Amino acid sequence: MAKPIKRLYRSSTDKVLGGVCGGIAEYLGVDPVVIRLIWVVASLFWGIGIIAYILAWIIIPARK
Repeated sequence: MAKPIKRLYRSSTDKVLGGVCGGIAEYLGVDPVVIRLIWVVASLFWGIGIIAYILAWIIIPARK
C-alpha cells in the first residue's frame, strides 16, 4: 500500500503572522515554537529571515 504524499502548506490554525512557521512545523512534526526560534535566530544573524519568510508566505499554499 502506498503512503500518502506529504505536502507542505501554511497552517490555518497555528499561525502568528502568515502560518509559514506553523506549516513547516506540521510538515516536520515538531513544535512551532522551535521553528519560530530558528527563524528569529536566522533573521538576526544572517539577515535573510524576513525576506525568506515573505517569499515562503507567497510560495507555500494555504491549507484549504
